[in-house]
Amino acid sequence: MLIKCFYPLSHRLTRLLVASSLLPALIGVPCASADPVPVRHVSGAIHGFLELRSEDGHIVASGDTTRVVSGDRITSRTVFTFKDGSIDDETTIYSQHRTLQLISDHRIQKGPYFPHPLDTLINARTGQVTVRTTDKDGKEDTKTDQMKLPPELVNGLIPVIFENVKSDATDLTFPMVVFAPKPRIVRLFISKIGEDDTSVAGHPRKANHYNIKIDIGGIAGVIAPMVGKAPPDIQVWTIGGVATTLVREIGPLYAEGPMMTIQLASPSWPEESKPAH
Repeated sequence: MLIKCFYPLSHRLTRLLVASSLLPALIGVPCASADPVPVRHVSGAIHGFLELRSEDGHIVASGDTTRVVSGDRITSRTVFTFKDGSIDDETTIYSQHRTLQLISDHRIQKGPYFPHPLDTLINARTGQVTVRTTDKDGKEDTKTDQMKLPPELVNGLIPVIFENVKSDATDLTFPMVVFAPKPRIVRLFISKIGEDDTSVAGHPRKANHYNIKIDIGGIAGVIAPMVGKAPPDIQVWTIGGVATTLVREIGPLYAEGPMMTIQLASPSWPEESKPAH
């Protein structure tokens, strides 16, 4: 049985802006206020499976995503293992007492697939943000910043937000920390496009289609579209019902990277040997 769990979105949203040469121009970027997301569906312990496909449809990585519950605190982890040995590993801890609130988010991306290896840690309660980078010569650099982080920060929480917002919600705005490598806060604008036809095991379904736009703001936000450096929009699909699950997304994993598709996967079995006659 497929588990209703989908966590890679925050990986690509953060990664899109890491290598952008425009982000250092961000100065005092304002962040639109966002209301905390109320918990409509309390999370439980789960284990789900994902696949990452390139633009030509080939599978380049498989993923495991888990949630472990301790009281009202959830530890979620998504790990993508690439065929070339690269790793995309994110662990997010958050609370679900009445509203969703980030506690910490730790993300590691390393290996041949990623042009700029990265290790980031956000402590949402203390405001401490740590970034570890490695240059092409293998030299490591660690920087720690103290930031005033908004309580509705969504690093690592976008899939959970989709699970808890009402199906008729059409426009949402949330703040997110990105790294350039100096941490900055940007805004995510989520808008509902409509419904698309899909199917599950041959049975027709309707999927809600959303668009996520990244607003880097400030001077950089004005210049980026003119020089072709504006982060591309992310496309997301969910299937609702008694509970909502995020089933597909399309977008690059890193700045100026190719468009990739992430979606739910299920185990496959080797063909059973036929009985001898």
